[in-house]
Amino acid sequence: MSISVVILTLDEETNLAGCLESVRWCDDVVVLDSFSRDRTAEIAQRCGARLELRAFDDYASQRNHALHGIRYRHGWVLMLDADERVPDDLRRDMLAAVEAATPDVTLFRMRRKDHLFGRWIRGSSGYPTWFGRLMRPDRVRVERAINEEYRTDGQVRELPSHLHHFPFNKGFAAWIQKHDRYSTMEAELRLQKQGTAAAEARLLARDPTERRRALKALLYRMPLRPVIVFCGIYLGKGGIVEGRAGLTFSLLRAWYEYMIDCKTLELQRRARGLPV
Repeated sequence: MSISVVILTLDEETNLAGCLESVRWCDDVVVLDSFSRDRTAEIAQRCGARLELRAFDDYASQRNHALHGIRYRHGWVLMLDADERVPDDLRRDMLAAVEAATPDVTLFRMRRKDHLFGRWIRGSSGYPTWFGRLMRPDRVRVERAINEEYRTDGQVRELPSHLHHFPFNKGFAAWIQKHDRYSTMEAELRLQKQGTAAAEARLLARDPTERRRALKALLYRMPLRPVIVFCGIYLGKGGIVEGRAGLTFSLLRAWYEYMIDCKTLELQRRARGLPV
């Protein structure tokens, strides 16, 4: 049994070739593109990937289309973003895992190593965070329009190796624009207050994804949350020993959290007919 790969793209000419190079071992690679205006589609086709097009609406819908709207050669699908890379140790672990997987195993999670200025920013990135990436597409669905959550009716396993992630490879302006969008979507979701109380009860859950979700729900109710996040990753997690890279990412992460708070207040005031 082998693995198919799908890569989600929008204006990813800077990243796509490197991502495709890291999955050259795969004989079924699909690029799901959101009508890029740069050379993304050209690069995908030149590198031998199948090109599928779908207009972007939200992240969960795009990923669900990748899982359920595309036919794959293999029963397992690895879902990637264009700024991610698959190293050899992860390739070996994935192939061995799907070969040994029993029918009730439907999703494998893995961690990412985020890179900035040529180094792994382990502390300031809040490592470790587990991401659903390798799955049986017919047994998994994606929820939440932003910072998506993967749901399955089967068993979930974790892989020891890491994806490599280069979130700033398109430049700081692109990162800021993307997270400006993210903060708007997070603010809108925050106002819905979906499952906050229930989530906090899972702070001691065995599942690391459940614990992370519960911690996030708790943090959203704290005053000075952006400051707490900065101190947590810069001082508590060890971003302070990562030099300029650690300080840069910690500050940007605090800015992102502050923008969520600002936009939440903005939406609340507009709902009451008040000026911002």
